Amino acid sequence: MNKLPKKPSTKGPEEMFTGHVWFDVIYAGRMPSRMRANTVRFAPCARTAWHTHAMGQTLHVTEGIGLVQARGGEAVVMRPGDTVYTPPGEWHWHGAAPEHFMTHIALWEGLGDDTPETTWGEHVTDAEYPGTRV
Repeated sequence: MNKLPKKPSTKGPEEMFTGHVWFDVIYAGRMPSRMRANTVRFAPCARTAWHTHAMGQTLHVTEGIGLVQARGGEAVVMRPGDTVYTPPGEWHWHGAAPEHFMTHIALWEGLGDDTPETTWGEHVTDAEYPGTRV
């Protein structure tokens, strides 16, 4: 057994996020493990850019109110205890609702080599972001 050292919180990079986002790496497995887990904290209206995951992604909301949307679909409200799965290759975004903070645990698998496990696209525009109160 190994107690893993706590890494410092990291500000979400502007090329991947809109607004104030911070994440903590919970686990980044070494081969043969490909498991990845982060706690991600979003300020109101903060969100990811459009992106896909090679092996899919699972989000589990721990506090606040958030939104998640697949390209071409409707935005879905997420609340504490909700778990959302996005299949491999599906373009999507997720973030906080307009008037609420939101924290989720993000779970996904790496590819085990230097191949990017996440493909990042353009930012979600204010026109695309559902600005209605939830």
